[in-house]
Amino acid sequence: MTTTMLKVTGLKVAYGGIQAVKGVSFEVRQGELVSLIGANGAGKTTTLKAITGTQAVADGQIEFMGKSIKGQGPWDLVRQGLVMVPEGRGTFTRMTITENLQMGAFVRDDKAQIEADIEAVFVRFPRLKERRAQLAGTMSGGEQQMLAMGRALMARPKVLLLDEPSMGLSPIMVDKIFETIAEVHKQGTTVLLVEQNASRALGLADRGYVMESGEITMTGPAQQLLSDPKVRAAYLGE
Repeated sequence: MTTTMLKVTGLKVAYGGIQAVKGVSFEVRQGELVSLIGANGAGKTTTLKAITGTQAVADGQIEFMGKSIKGQGPWDLVRQGLVMVPEGRGTFTRMTITENLQMGAFVRDDKAQIEADIEAVFVRFPRLKERRAQLAGTMSGGEQQMLAMGRALMARPKVLLLDEPSMGLSPIMVDKIFETIAEVHKQGTTVLLVEQNASRALGLADRGYVMESGEITMTGPAQQLLSDPKVRAAYLGE
């Protein structure tokens, strides 16, 4: 039986009097790549923030590997293997590329393995290796996205949460980022991918959830959602 890595049940999140997430439930099983798609403002990012402890939860349950994690800090979750690449990348702009990657390994003390993992990130993203001493804040958006993903991988996540990784990137860089997500998943990391780019996200995923106005409105195998007329009309412009 496949282990459920992440389970969200009846999640509600409110900003003041406005309910942004209205009783959302979904799960991510071990080894899956699950996509959560929806228009801007649907509540996708708020859901991820609630899961990772950066947004207060009004109601509902969040479980990681069978245990409640509601109310835990992001640093505690990273130690347990739940790691997010946030929307907007969140790189340490006044640190070098190498220093950013070292920060990704803050929960670890295996120095030799940390160095080996940094080299593995450089193999995955040769452009980062060329500029390893460059300050992150002076890099392009695509390069910063590579760095944010590399930094997350340094924590050796059991589940990797990706929030809008393709946002604001050139088509070539979008291809590179999605190629990397596919590789990371293939190597055994469980992934929850939040994306507005529905066709690319569902094209990679095993299963998908569609979120509208703070609620899950559809779910199913990714290919089934990709061929659904409602999804195609709403998110693929058909």
